[in-house]
Order: sequence, then C-alpha cells, then structure tokens
Amino acid sequence: MQAIVCTKYGTPDVLQLKEVDRPIPKDDEIRIRIHAAIVTPSDCAFRKADPFMVRFLYGLRRPKYAILGVELSGEIESIGKNVKLFKEGDQVFGVSPRSFGAHAEYKCLPEGDPLALKPANMSYEEAVGICDGALTAFIFLRDAAKIQRGQQVLINGASGSVGAYAVQLAKIFGAEVTGVCSTTNVDLVKSLGADQVIDYTTEDFTKNGLTYDIIFDAVGKNSYSRCKSSLTHSGVYLTTAPTLGIMLQMLWTSKIGSKKAMFTAAGLKQNKENLVFLRELVEAGKLKSVIDKRFPLSQTAEAYAYVEQGHKKGNVTLTIA
Repeated sequence: MQAIVCTKYGTPDVLQLKEVDRPIPKDDEIRIRIHAAIVTPSDCAFRKADPFMVRFLYGLRRPKYAILGVELSGEIESIGKNVKLFKEGDQVFGVSPRSFGAHAEYKCLPEGDPLALKPANMSYEEAVGICDGALTAFIFLRDAAKIQRGQQVLINGASGSVGAYAVQLAKIFGAEVTGVCSTTNVDLVKSLGADQVIDYTTEDFTKNGLTYDIIFDAVGKNSYSRCKSSLTHSGVYLTTAPTLGIMLQMLWTSKIGSKKAMFTAAGLKQNKENLVFLRELVEAGKLKSVIDKRFPLSQTAEAYAYVEQGHKKGNVTLTIA
C-alpha cells in the first residue's frame, strides 16, 4: 500500500510517499481502507517535534510511528475472527490517537477504539472533518467547561478546525455565541450560527468591556492572564495550547479564586459514544463540516505546509482512496 512515511523530524520535506506492507488485522482488529484523512496543527507538531516534549512521548531521535495522521474515515475491508461490533463493508469514521497511521491507504485498529459508523448524509471527506475539530470542541465545551444553556460563550479562532465546530456545538448546547476571526472569515462564522462576530483586526475583545462565562481560545493564541478580566465571576478560560504557562495557571486557579484556566488532552479522551452523539447531530442536520482545501495523498507535504501558514478555514483533508 502507499503511505506517507516520516522517518525523521523536520520540515514538510521529510514526508515521503512510499510503498509499505499492508497491515494484517489481529483477532480483535478491523482493517480500514482509508478514503479520507485530515492534516492538523497537531500533525505538524508531531512531524517537527515542536514543542520539544513531543520527543519524550513519540521518539527522542526520530518519530516512534513513521506514518502520521490521527483522524480517518473509510470502509472496513476485513475483520479479525473475534470482531463483533463491525462487519466487512461498514463505512466508518474515527480516530487513532495512540498509534497514528491515518496518512496511508490502510489502517488496522482494535474494534474497541473510538470508531463508529459514518453519518449517512456525509461524504468521507466531510465525516473525517467531524473527527478533527468537532470531537475536540465537544470535549472542551461539554466536559471541561460544562457548558450550560443561556451562557455567554466566546470562541477565539472561530473559523479554524476546532473553532468552526465549537461555534456550532455551543449553539446546540443553547449558549449565546460570539465568534472572533479575521475580516475575510466573518461571513463564514455568521453562517455557522454565531450571534455576534468580532473582527480581531479592528477590535480587541479583551478591551471592549464585555464578559463571558466561557472563553474558548481554539487556536491557543491568547492567554488566561490577558482574558481574565473578560470572564464573568465564575468564568472559564479554555485553551488548546498545552503550554507550561497554562499548566501552572490551571494549578493556581484550581486552588484560588472563582475563575478557572483549563486545558484538556481531548485526543486521549475520545470514545465511541462521542462519535455516535456527533453523528446523530449531523444526521439531524444540526452540525456540518467546514472544509478549506482537499489534497491527494501524493501532495501531503503541500497540505502540511498550507496548514502551517496558520490561516486555514475549518479542515484540510487528504483524499486517499
């Protein structure tokens, strides 16, 4: 099979399209013929080992897993003899947070991993987009912030892969939503359901005097200290950036004061139930994918380079099968 192989850390040029052995499913595994995958900022971080602590988790000198990619959608081609939850021909979507491997034509995963049947009203490319931003936003809003109906929620980076789904999910949960984005993305964020949109090129939300129950920094470009005055008395600041600063602030705010700073490793907290919940929202017409660009597998390096520019809207997908 063809796969994008990364044998050393570095720029997108380290990614090579190669022929590798097709994986064989174990007794409790399914083999998925991948139709679509995603390139995310996290993939870029793993590829270049930035931040440096990536090396302590995924290989000090070189990547522990040569095939990157977490999110995938595709068709089950074969199953192990003990598999009960799926059958050959099932169209599925899900994530492989432990061993990666989605940037390839095939991937074997245990049937108990975060996998579910694909939404019937979505293409493979659209479905894999849900696996990226929507799963992350769902964990942050529902589990970390414990979002409630009627709350005031601000999404910073509302047009990105996490932010675009955070806007939609916050509305589904009954919140009043303010999105923050650049001028060119104002109409997109409005179309996703935001009640108000702030253009950060002309207005600084931390200085407009308004307060919010939840500030979700979906692009990790702000800080708790800068946003603290924009939180209500018991407000929560969420960030997707696992910096040393936010870890210290989490510890500090857990002991002192009513305002909280939070980060959560959303990728390690996923399960089938989350995917099924999101699938039901999609099939009910309440949640939609936002796809910026599509690249073939052979242009994966170009996809990484585009993502690293930091201006993508929603998802950047790889069309594989």
